[in-house]
Parts: sequence; C-alpha cells; structure tokens
Amino acid sequence: MNTLVNAYRDAYRRAHEDPEGFWSERAEALHWERRWDRVLDASRAPFYRWFTGGRINTCYNALDRHVEQGRGEQAALIYDSPVTGTVVRLTYRELREHVARFAGALAAQGVGRGDRVVIYMPMVPEAVVAMLACARIGAVHSVVFGGFAPHELAKRIDDACPVMVISASCGIEGQRVIPYKPLLDEALKLASHEVGGCIVLQRPQASAALTPGRDLEWSEALASAAPAPCASLEATDPLYILYTSGTTGKPKGVVRDHGGHAVALAWSMEAIYGMRPGDVFWAASDVGWVVGHSYIVYAPLLAGCTSILYEGKPVGTPDAGAFWRVVSQHRVNALFTAPTAFRAIKKEDPAGALIGRYDLASLNTLFLAGERCDPDTVHWAEEKLGVPVIDHWWQTETGWPIVANCRGLTPLPVKPGSASVPVPGYDVRVLDAAGAAVPAGQIGNIVIRLPLPPGTLPTLWRNDEGYRESYLSRYPGYYLTGDAGFIDGDGYVWVMSRIDDVINVAGHRLSTGAMEEVLAAHPDVAECAVIGVADSLKGQLPLGLVVLKAGVTRPHPELLRELVDRVREHIGAIAAFRHVAIVARLPKTRSGKVLRATMRAIADSNEYTVPPTIDDPRTLEEIAEALRALGYAGPATSR
Repeated sequence: MNTLVNAYRDAYRRAHEDPEGFWSERAEALHWERRWDRVLDASRAPFYRWFTGGRINTCYNALDRHVEQGRGEQAALIYDSPVTGTVVRLTYRELREHVARFAGALAAQGVGRGDRVVIYMPMVPEAVVAMLACARIGAVHSVVFGGFAPHELAKRIDDACPVMVISASCGIEGQRVIPYKPLLDEALKLASHEVGGCIVLQRPQASAALTPGRDLEWSEALASAAPAPCASLEATDPLYILYTSGTTGKPKGVVRDHGGHAVALAWSMEAIYGMRPGDVFWAASDVGWVVGHSYIVYAPLLAGCTSILYEGKPVGTPDAGAFWRVVSQHRVNALFTAPTAFRAIKKEDPAGALIGRYDLASLNTLFLAGERCDPDTVHWAEEKLGVPVIDHWWQTETGWPIVANCRGLTPLPVKPGSASVPVPGYDVRVLDAAGAAVPAGQIGNIVIRLPLPPGTLPTLWRNDEGYRESYLSRYPGYYLTGDAGFIDGDGYVWVMSRIDDVINVAGHRLSTGAMEEVLAAHPDVAECAVIGVADSLKGQLPLGLVVLKAGVTRPHPELLRELVDRVREHIGAIAAFRHVAIVARLPKTRSGKVLRATMRAIADSNEYTVPPTIDDPRTLEEIAEALRALGYAGPATSR
C-alpha cells in the first residue's frame, strides 16, 4: 500500500475514531481570537455544535490574515464578465479595503452583530464584498439568487426578518437585462416584515428608481463610511442563512456558523481539491447557490487562493468555448462546475473543436457536482481535456463535499458514475426502509451517522423542529440525505437518484439514474432524464426524455428504438422501458438541476407548482406537449 493511499485512509480513520483530535488539528490553520473550550459539544444532541467557546472572525481569516502574512498583492478575486466585456482583478489588500469600507457603511446604517441582511444581487464583485462585509461585523447574510420571483423573495424576507436588503439595479442573463429593483419593490410590498432600508448598486445597463427615505445608492452609502474593524464573534454565531425549497412551500433556512464552517472549508481546499495558496480556483456557479457561497467566496479566500467570479454562461457568451477562454486567460488550476454545464458544451461542440483554440496547460483537474454525472460526460471531458475528471457529491445542507476523490490526500482510481469515497469526517451508510444496513451493491437510502462534521448545518433558521422532522426523524442517530444509491465492495458511493426517483416497477425497486446512464451513453444523446409515471398494472413505468446533440439528423423512430433496446439490454426487461420522447431541452433550475419531480407530476396529470428557481417556465409546456404525444399528461395544472 503506497503512502498516498495511507494518507486518505489515515485521515478517514482518525476523523472517525478521534473526531475532536482530528478537527482540532485542522482548526490550528486559522487565526482564533480565543481558543475553544470544547471541540465537539454534544450537550444538546442531536443539535451538535463545534468549537464552542472559541472566538473567530471569518472575514479576518479570509482577507486580513493573508495581507498581514505578506499575500496582500496577490489577486484574491478576478471578476470576468463576458456579458459586459469587463475583467477586474482585486488583490487581497484591495478586496480587504473594499470590504472594510462597506462594512463601515453597513454599521453607519445601524447594522450590527446578529442582524440579518438579505443580498439580492447578480454576479458582480459587490456581491462578494457585501457577503464579506456582513461577516466582518457579525451580521448574518442571506443571499437570494438575483432575479428570484417577488413572492419567493418575500417568503425569505419574512423568514429571515432582515434589517436591510442589498440589491442591484439589474442582472444580465445572456443577452437579456433583467431589472431587479421592480422585483425587489414588489417583494417588499408582499412581505409582512418591514425592512428598514435598502442599498442599491446602480449598474450602467439599467438604472433603478430609488424610494426616498428607504433606498440608498451604493456609492452614496460609501461616501462618508469609515473602514470597520473585524468584530469578535463566537465560533457558534451564525455566519449566513441560505434558503432551500421545502416540501411544504415554506423555504428552509440552512444555517452556517463561523467556526466550524471556516475550519471545514479551509481544509477542504487542500485535502479535496488539492489547492495551495496562490493557486487559481474557479467554481463556475452563482453566489446565490451553496457552491457560490462555499467555493467562490469563502473557501478559496480562506485558503489564500485566487477565485474567479464569472458573470456568463457555459454556452452563448459568446459560444461553447467560453469556459476554455476563462481557463486560458486567467491560468485556472482547477475548474468546478455542474455536469449540466458540460452537457451543454458537449451538445454544442460534440467534437470539442473549440478546446483546441486555447492553452489549457494550467488546468490540473475538473470537478463536477450538483447533479449525478453520467459516465459518458466524464469520459468525454477526460478525453477532450486530458485531466482527471472528479465527480463528487454534497448538498446545500452540508456546505462542503460528503463524498469525493480527495486529490490532496489520495488520488484514487476514478469510477465513472460514482462520486468516489466518503470524505474524512463523514460516516456514510446505506439503509433499507426499516433502517437495516443493506449489502454492498444494493440500492437503499443514503444516510450519514451523527454527528455531522464541522461546516454542516447545525439546524434550520429558527426551526429546530423542522430540522429534526426533515432530516433526523426517519432514522434516529442518522442524517437522511434524501438521496438513494449504494456502496460497492471497494467502498465507493454511487448516488443514483433522489429517494423519490427510485421507482417501483411491479415490486422491483429500480434507479432512474441507472437508466439515464444507459441513455446518456448513446452517441447521439446530449442529455437525458428518466421519470417514473403512474401505471395501473405495474404501479410505475419508466419514461425517458432525451435531448440530442447538435447536428443529429437521423430518423427519430429508428433512434427511439435503439434507445429502448439499449435500456432493455443493460437494465433488463424487468425495467419495462418502452417510451422515449425527444425534446429540445429539459426543464431545469438556474443551478442546473433537472426538474424530475415536476415532470413526473405533469405526466401523471397532477397539480404541480412551478418552481421559483426554474430557468425558463416555457420548458414545462414543451415537456407537457411531448408527454401528451405519448399518451401521458392530461389537463395538469400549475399553481
């Protein structure tokens, strides 16, 4: 056994057998104003807390610490916006100055420790400045994806009860300018909670009308602001609230604390992503999502890396070579994006011709997460880029990876379709409906044995009971991930689908993810989804939806027969796979997740809610039309 394998196994064993010793050592990498009293506080289990009694400031560790240690002139943030033709580089010293001044502006408006601040902004440097400024003075930020519908923004305002909203006059989606201020004004009217004030960044693409007495323009707020120092904060103080959709329609506010969050994220950059201070890291996501929080803003800066803030798309800004241009221009060492982004690139440029136009010598690793990555996409990326392609798995709730191929510990063999092995600190199990462990290779519900490691959610915002009911009640002593899958004989975790996407065909539990894997491997398929539809005889039947690669002109009946035959060959006749529809596009959230549950509701003619995070609502009607052609989707209605 070589030393690299030992590095992962030793770390995993130590985190499992002595979590307090393991995480105490990881915490030593950061600056603490006061050392903790207890590493793991289980006095209110299952509401565990990490580093109780310790005092720390996340902003100090992300900015001031590096300036004081001589990294002040290194680039901290590179803003690259193909939609505005702008590139801005901010050093650690410059970013600290911007953050300190804006923190002073917030303090001058009466914002203090524990106050909530909603941030409703596009992918601009001011969004990062606002987040870090809140962290600097101990305010709790809650970032809402820019352009969210007013009624959804209002729900989050009512739950967080912010003293202030920070917004921008507009966002830019491809070629479209989206005015934000009218959406914000409507949300503030709908909300029961009254917000004391708003700070608005005026962008040149669209100016916003300000409400006198309530709204303040960004530059005006800064005009007389004095830089604010870093506040002394408890390690268990909340850093942010990030809302994720709940099944009841009420958003769930995932809470993240200062201490455990900083420790876990700083370590993850080295151990999981293999990054060192000075390396360039690009998470091609949005600050409105957890990936943006963790791996655009906090983790790269805590680790002393350079982070890319990209305001653009994988295709269309201007073409499917957009990612390669950014990697080449900014000498990116690691790229982290969603499988959906790569499927979009592969669809537009299946031969990878645009890759050859750019020098990608700096790129060491591609990381994929956000949705299960089909093996075909992994193979395509490996072949075209010539670097390791690492699929890994985590959630908004955990804030950092649960399962990954830890590049900084042990570069293990890649098994396409698997997210690899549990990260040290996570005890991952697979249980059946009764709570019994299932044998290796058998699908079940993926859970994590408590306590969860630092950096994960300690609870939901002002909703301990909701946290218990949503995640802890089904299997006492375990956190329910909501995902289904299996662990193979080598210990690799295979996340196949959400629990709701494991379908029951005549009593047989089958993974729609396994069927998607077969469809995605067809050379003409760019991306796909499989949903379970109601059937009076078998309970449920699988139904496939595929998007073809650009330039495919084969007769559709012939292609559809091939797809059905492939699934029956690889999964078996037991799957009863008979129906496939070719569609122009799949309905997705703005973060790239395919809306399988919504499509299932449409197919079964059930009432459904149009998700507030949907990228384009018109895709749902396109899907309904395709399903009706197959004899599904009656007069389903949205609400």
